[in-house]
Amino acid sequence: MQNIFSALLSIFYPNTCATCGDLLEKHEKCICLKCLYHLPKTNLHLQKDNELEQRFWGKVPIFRVAAFFYFEKGSPFQKLLHHLKYKGEKEIGIMLGEYMGVDLRQSADFAAVDVVVPVPLHRNKMKTRGYNQSELLAKGIAAKLQKPLDTDTLFRAIENPTQTKKGVLERWENVEGIFCVKNKETFADKHILLVDDVLTTGATIAACAAALLQCENAKVSVASLAAA
Repeated sequence: MQNIFSALLSIFYPNTCATCGDLLEKHEKCICLKCLYHLPKTNLHLQKDNELEQRFWGKVPIFRVAAFFYFEKGSPFQKLLHHLKYKGEKEIGIMLGEYMGVDLRQSADFAAVDVVVPVPLHRNKMKTRGYNQSELLAKGIAAKLQKPLDTDTLFRAIENPTQTKKGVLERWENVEGIFCVKNKETFADKHILLVDDVLTTGATIAACAAALLQCENAKVSVASLAAA
């Protein structure tokens, strides 16, 4: 009976790839194998002192930085981010996080983190959207790295305006001092993996890292789904 229901459901609501829109095969989930193959992966988790790490030099001491793929506005993979961030397709976030976690395990630095922490949303935005896309990614990463996921200790104390249409300097000013840590002892002596969806100027990540680094002997690395 369940198989019949699933078959009927697939007729009226077919499973399609979140990137190209083609029908998914039975063994495919959210994204077709063709799109996964053509995903512009960075492999920066394998490169020390890479281009993303250099964005933070002289600003905040972040240990390692990596992104799963390069983001280019207008590319087919922009749809992937749109589905994750605005369409409520939570399954995509967890699945992409799992792919990220598998890659990060290849790096001794990333495999050695102690805890996975998503960039938090303000509680008002969380109520409006209903979920945090960075938390979904972090959940998938934590599962593959077999590390604990902490979604409570780091929080956004100030609801700042969106970063989308701001310039570089405005982005840095917009996030200054907006993140806080509830109990600094929680992350003392910990290597924290901070997870975000898209890394552009790095202003939000730097503000999060600055708050986390107030914890004694804490070390912060970063994993982002996409890098602009």
